[in-house]
Formats: sequence, C-alpha cells, structure tokens
Amino acid sequence: MSEPWLVVGLGNPGPAYAATRHNIGAMAVAELAAERAVKLSRHRKVLAEIAETHVGLPGDRVPIVLCNPLSYMNESGGPVKAAMSFYRVPPERLVVLHDELDIDFTALRIKKGGGDGGHNGLKSIRRAIDTGDYYRIRLGIGRPPGRQAPADFVLQTFSVSQRSELPAFTDRAGDAVETLIRRGLEVAQNEFHGRQGGDDE
Repeated sequence: MSEPWLVVGLGNPGPAYAATRHNIGAMAVAELAAERAVKLSRHRKVLAEIAETHVGLPGDRVPIVLCNPLSYMNESGGPVKAAMSFYRVPPERLVVLHDELDIDFTALRIKKGGGDGGHNGLKSIRRAIDTGDYYRIRLGIGRPPGRQAPADFVLQTFSVSQRSELPAFTDRAGDAVETLIRRGLEVAQNEFHGRQGGDDE
C-alpha cells in the first residue's frame, strides 16, 4: 500500500467561527470526509479532528489522513506536527488547505512551498515543522470591501450570495486534493487554475 498523505484544513475551532471565511480550509476538509462517508473525530494523541480514508479507485488507492486542527489558527503548527509524527508523514506528503485574500472568491491555486503571505496558520506550521516546503491549496475569499481590515473580514461569515456557491467550491477543492495526490502538481495546476478568475503569484 502507498504511504499516507496528510490533508489539513485550517480554521478556528468552535461554532462561533465555523461559517467564517477564515475556516474555508476546514470546510473543504469536512466536505472531503462527508463525500467519503467517514467521520472526523477527536484524536487521542493529536489536538485535531481526524479521519482516515483514501483517494483513487480499487487497485489504485492512496491512503489519506484528513485533519482539522482544534487549536486556533495561529497555533495550527502544533497539531499539524503531531499528526505528521503520528502518521509518519513527511512534508512532501503534506497538503494544507487555507483561505487566501489575494485570490477571487471560488478560485483556487495549488502550489508547493513559497512564502506564507502573512497567513498566521501557515506561519505557525512553518515554525513547527521547520519548513514551508509542502503543498498548499489556496482557496480564494477575495479582498475586503472599502477600508475594512483584513483581520475583520476573514472572521466574518460569507455573504448570502457567496453561501450558495460554497458547496460547489468546497467540492472542487476536494477534487483538487485528489488530483494533486494521484496525478501530481503540474497536472493539478493545469486542471484547476484555469477554471475561475483570480490572480496567481
């Protein structure tokens, strides 16, 4: 059997944050779990909700561990490092899904490595595992309107019109995870970067 991958959705814990823009990564991982009929449950040794499943078809399955940290965003690194250690996952098999202000809503971008763009969750992961050389699926939430502070914008819920588009967006994020793991970065970028608007780096 193939070695497992760790797929992490970033967000903040608790119902007060569940529907906010900052939690789009955790929403996408929850959707991945639901699609595969597995339940994200509190792990006994990792401060996270975990579900073990796979991508691919019978005979070509790759095990994946879905992980939504139960820490606050700026402390995500601890649970991610603990999950990597428990499941023996190196950085090259880590995929992190997170919100991205610099990409239009419903667009996504896939990359490996690079800077953290001021994202506190990514900063925490880099500090904890001592590298930024892992895969990121950047889920666009767009820029705040007017002079609204980004820190306030990401902690608000999506607009009514945006909420209607969320299921298709999180579903596509799950498809991107599977394509990345099974077919590689270049194929995933070619398939998903052209589907929606938004600027790439």
